[in-house]
Amino acid sequence: MKTESNSVKQVESEKATPYQKKTLFASTVGYALDGMDMMILGVCFSLISVSFNLSKTDLGTLTSVTLLGAVLGGILFGVLADKYGRVRVFSWTILIFSLFTGLCAISPNYESFLIFRFLSGLGLGGEFGIGMTLVSESWPKNKRSRATSIVALGFQAGIILSTLTVNFVGQAYGWRWAFAVGVLPALFVAWTRKGLDEPEIWLNLKDQNKNEIAVGKLFKTPKTTATTIGLTIACAVQNFGFYGLMVWMPSMIASELKLPFKDTLYWTISTTIGMSLGILIFGWLCDKFGRRPSYIIFLLISAVSIWFYFQQTDMIILIIFGSAIGFFVNGMMGGYGALLAEHYPTDARSSAENIIFNVGRGIAGISQVLIAYFATMYSISYALALLSATYLLSAAAFVFLIPETKGKALE
Repeated sequence: MKTESNSVKQVESEKATPYQKKTLFASTVGYALDGMDMMILGVCFSLISVSFNLSKTDLGTLTSVTLLGAVLGGILFGVLADKYGRVRVFSWTILIFSLFTGLCAISPNYESFLIFRFLSGLGLGGEFGIGMTLVSESWPKNKRSRATSIVALGFQAGIILSTLTVNFVGQAYGWRWAFAVGVLPALFVAWTRKGLDEPEIWLNLKDQNKNEIAVGKLFKTPKTTATTIGLTIACAVQNFGFYGLMVWMPSMIASELKLPFKDTLYWTISTTIGMSLGILIFGWLCDKFGRRPSYIIFLLISAVSIWFYFQQTDMIILIIFGSAIGFFVNGMMGGYGALLAEHYPTDARSSAENIIFNVGRGIAGISQVLIAYFATMYSISYALALLSATYLLSAAAFVFLIPETKGKALE
């Protein structure tokens, strides 16, 4: 029981320990590498399209296949992390998405590129939930959302890195070299394995031989099942909105507004700054006022603002208000790590984080094909405006299905 006592003290401590800071840093950097890998695809869309002579539907399929891999990888590695440890499996996921992102650089055709994106997606899907679990299990409950919001900021850093990589490496030497840079995250694995231990709360579970596969606990009771469904809806909407915005908006700027590809850099930076501020503030709001009210307010504002945003055609307006859209649409990412962790026990926590978030990401991936369809039939701006209705669906999930967990101690 000594291990359990130490774990409780560590989790509930008001002052961050060196171990807590280390888990925060490792998880944030890991998610930044995840974001860089994922968003290189979106920023390179127009370049890849020319190289392989692709249609909008082909491009949508690339995103969908990557996210499908993330769903399967999320389920697999989430379960393995509950069984074999967070840090060990965290390293595996980074190695996998680094390797296959690098192989994308030498793809001879669209079909092989599609396969490599699916395989890299396997690693991408595993990384998110494990990193969030590490932080959630080590940080104090009154700062849990703020800690996971910092992890979520890592993805925004990855967006900037991917944009800079494509604009400076990809533009100068070709998109293949931009994907070749994606091999570098593998170097991060050596540091992770050497400098990071498993959370005490999980080690205590292992000492009691209770580190078993416990996916069934996501559906243990009708109430838990309803919560799992509600969280899956919320994660699907979150990912649908994010990928719809970040993957298709640069294409809209280049194709519909007839602006140079390099101009997408300004929009991406403006929107990412808004997203970063939103994430930090949202994490604080969740810890201060609760998870449900924070989400409901942001979702309703997103539903209204995104509809009006995609009626605009002036680039200056799109850049300026891109920050506001990013603030609300992606600010909510700051709360998901803590939100998912608080509804499930330790033996199923990593499984829950990865399965729920990545099933949502997979649904969003399928939806990218719908965006491609409406973009082809009408316009990209018309397709993206339809995103607004999905935020109302997510708000309803928080009202009727998802309980409040502010201040809850992890089990």
